[in-house]
Amino acid sequence: MAQLIACDVHPLNNLRVLKYLKNPLGHDQATVDDWYRHWVVEGLQALEVMVKDYSDGKHCFGGEPGLADICLVPQMWNARRFAANLESCPTLLAIDAHLQKLPAFAAAAPEGQPDAF
Repeated sequence: MAQLIACDVHPLNNLRVLKYLKNPLGHDQATVDDWYRHWVVEGLQALEVMVKDYSDGKHCFGGEPGLADICLVPQMWNARRFAANLESCPTLLAIDAHLQKLPAFAAAAPEGQPDAF
């Protein structure tokens, strides 16, 4: 699960990748955003299928936060930043909502990092 997020989903929102779509490929921002939304939702939908069998509704796997959860939360944040439609991922939405309430995850949120933007 963690590898799916870290290797399939995360690289797509890397600024280096997104900038390449604009220059030299010449896509406008709307096209870049659509491209990103398509691929991030596809990756998260694959993860949704995986977690359904193993999630307790609060974590991707098992009864406490793990590596997949650590990888998931920032990618859910990025998906929202690009206005991706996450309705097809109700389990991931529930997991993300739970994790964001935990002190360690809340402290790591981008809005709590003054140098993140």
